[in-house]
Amino acid sequence: MKEYLSPLAANLKPSGIRKFFDLAATMEDIISLGVGEPDFATPWVMRESAIFSLEQGQTMYTSNAGLLELRRELSKYMAKNQGLQYNPDTELLITVGASEAVDLAMRALIVPGNGVLIPDPSYVAYAGCAAIAGADIHYVPLRAEHDFRLQVDDLQLAYTPNCKVLVLSYPNNPTGAIMTRDELLPIARFASENDLIVITDEIYSDLTYEGTHTPFATLPYMKNRTLHVSGFSKAYAMTGWRIGYVAGHPDLILAMTRIHQYTIMCAPIMAQIAALEGLKAGDSAKKEMLLEYDRRRRILVNGFREMGLTCFEPLGAFYVFPDITATGLRSDEFAEQLIKEEKVAVVPGTAFGPAGEGHIRCSYAYSTQQLLEALSRISRFVKKRI
Repeated sequence: MKEYLSPLAANLKPSGIRKFFDLAATMEDIISLGVGEPDFATPWVMRESAIFSLEQGQTMYTSNAGLLELRRELSKYMAKNQGLQYNPDTELLITVGASEAVDLAMRALIVPGNGVLIPDPSYVAYAGCAAIAGADIHYVPLRAEHDFRLQVDDLQLAYTPNCKVLVLSYPNNPTGAIMTRDELLPIARFASENDLIVITDEIYSDLTYEGTHTPFATLPYMKNRTLHVSGFSKAYAMTGWRIGYVAGHPDLILAMTRIHQYTIMCAPIMAQIAALEGLKAGDSAKKEMLLEYDRRRRILVNGFREMGLTCFEPLGAFYVFPDITATGLRSDEFAEQLIKEEKVAVVPGTAFGPAGEGHIRCSYAYSTQQLLEALSRISRFVKKRI
């Protein structure tokens, strides 16, 4: 049946993350550090609210934009905690995870042939969604010598006049890098001078371990040209609930909502109800998870350094991105041999873009016991090669 496929569907690359996750699922005694999947359960207060809603028969559609009560509460939360002011009626859309928000943004903005500037390495969905929308992808390298923080000089080198969109992701997946307000200001000036719309994925903003997260839309003149994407999956341990959101200029949100109403209609009502309760009463549980992630972060960074690998210290998200070039292996070779020899699943850095070569991504959203055992196995593997 392949001859019936569109060239786009036939040639779209599979996710490099899922490849190793699926392989791990077929093996026994495997330790997977591959997927950004919190090992915490969603806070009980949120689960309880969803259970109660089901018992009350709340199983219907919501408005396309999402429950108005959720949008209003989200608007208040963003104003209080992030300094962002958005009208819940016209500037907020509830989506099926942050990934749907990115997809909608690309489809609402891109005309085939438009350029999209994507940091490299970064989350796999950006390039995939841009390709589906017909964009020309311009990778912008994030360099270890700059702590994987986006530099204007590299943006300028990657930019061409057909570029319309810049994607930002911080705290970054896969590196865990963050950017300060002072570091973001030159990026904002570049976006303004080159008339770029910025899709900024800030889903890990609540998982920042040092300093204060700066939402890109709070920078001068950036609110109207920024689509602020986030969600509940990571900070509230709600990955399977698939609940995200996007905030932005009314014209952009309206266009995205029109696409959303035909392809998705609305996010699941029970997930929206749980998210609403999280905004009201989930802060303490969220802070407890953050403290535990911070402890695990230090365990993993120190573990890689002790086995002789260079490991950048992540200041956000829940990933480490160690340099494995000392082993003499490429990223994909390292990941494939490691899972076969030691039954530890990691993701090769190249899954996140060409500049990820020489690195692997490991998530620390797993128990301390699993992390320590994984480090023991990886250390044994590495010692044979350096």
